[in-house]
Amino acid sequence: MFLTISATGNPERPATDLGFLLHKHPEKAQTFSTSHGTAHVFYPEASAERCTAALLLEVDPVALVRRGKGKGRGGAPDAALAQYVNDRPYAASSLLSVAMSAVFKSALNGVCRALPERARAPMPLRIEVPALPARGGAELVRKLFGPLGWTSVEAVAVPLDEQFREWGDSRYVRLVLEGELRLADALRQLYVLLPVLDDAKHYWVAPDEVDKLLRAGEGWLAAHPEQKLITSRYLSRRWGLTRQAMQQLELVRLAESDDLEVESIDNAVDETTDTEEKPVPLAEQRRAAVLGALRAAGASRVLDLGCGQGQLVQALLKDVAFTEIVGVDVSMRALTIASRRLKLDRMGERQAARVTLRQGSLTYTDKRLKGYDAAVLSEVIEHLDLPRLPALEYAVFGSARPRTVLVTTPNVEYNVRWETLPAGQVRHGDHRFEWTRAEFRDWAREVAERHGYEVGFVPVGTDDPEVGPPTQMAVFTMTAADGTAQRRGTRTEKEANAA
Repeated sequence: MFLTISATGNPERPATDLGFLLHKHPEKAQTFSTSHGTAHVFYPEASAERCTAALLLEVDPVALVRRGKGKGRGGAPDAALAQYVNDRPYAASSLLSVAMSAVFKSALNGVCRALPERARAPMPLRIEVPALPARGGAELVRKLFGPLGWTSVEAVAVPLDEQFREWGDSRYVRLVLEGELRLADALRQLYVLLPVLDDAKHYWVAPDEVDKLLRAGEGWLAAHPEQKLITSRYLSRRWGLTRQAMQQLELVRLAESDDLEVESIDNAVDETTDTEEKPVPLAEQRRAAVLGALRAAGASRVLDLGCGQGQLVQALLKDVAFTEIVGVDVSMRALTIASRRLKLDRMGERQAARVTLRQGSLTYTDKRLKGYDAAVLSEVIEHLDLPRLPALEYAVFGSARPRTVLVTTPNVEYNVRWETLPAGQVRHGDHRFEWTRAEFRDWAREVAERHGYEVGFVPVGTDDPEVGPPTQMAVFTMTAADGTAQRRGTRTEKEANAA
């Protein structure tokens, strides 16, 4: 997967300024890791008259299959062999857009401290993409890039086979753009239009994609004649998100036509008196449900088992009722991100004394986890293989034995309500299973019986009358001492270790 960006110049305004704007030195070849492979940035030529930066993305086919859930091109079930035979490593797509946003982040934002005036000014550019999927052909490519200020938009169809011209053209084109534009504007256009032309995305299109589209489309998308097609394809034809983006773009268009700020015309409703309820993200509803259950249990010392990037730990720290919070995760990378999120290095001494981040596996007993009021397993159990669940069960309920245990997990019955989730597919590529309400309740009741707990169930999110809530939560409350639990058939830790 390949992209080149070329600039021309002269001794007074050398073309090598491109290196400053991209924040990549022309004399160095640099390598960056991405979620689906490795990105390389290098300069085939670098002189005052002409400078070319090349972005080469080497796609890891194993990561592609794993993250794409093993179906089709980036997750779309096109054909039985599509996960093994596809164009993803070679043709420009959303994979290249994501790599651009990671490697050229500052350039996309138009930031260059060394040459701020150069970053704000147009410059002679030539951008070439040798293999670009184009659902709609070369004519659509010209319709999309033509109104954006390029003096030349060359889209040449690639034949299916050079030796057999009678077979016709493939769906790929060789794209060459030439003109004087700001580098940031050119990169933003590519960031949006590469996946639009491919008409596919390799990742889940969430509501935050609307914000990404509006940011990247600032200054050109609101007035684009193909705005509707661009918006619909970029958001994977999710009608709710597309409508939201179109409404916002119309406000931008109206504001620009009257030379006003968007906020000055979007003032029909006084926000201080607005009583319309806005949808709350499921993750926030889940955290609110967990916090409510912990407060109801009177817990002050809490374990967040499988804490991930620390969102729940952060929420717990805001409530002084929780005097000690321990986040545990097997991933050091997740714990590092959690530490940055919590700003542990800048936290006051008293606040820092309340929180501990600890690496550990939840399928092994850990004496350090004993004696806490409550433990939370939020969206954790579904990431374990089913044969490993008994080990987690004993580590939490048999060894650590907090007075209260909260377990949340997806309700697979609700999956039919997700408009872009294919039938029979789990919500996340790492989910080993997703349970129905009956399956989850059967498991929870058996665990409670074995370890001396009572269990109740709480819906999280809208409780659909047909398929239930999107998330289900079990609240375990200890009812017996360790000795009583042992008489019910649970081995003590000493017995388990001896066995």
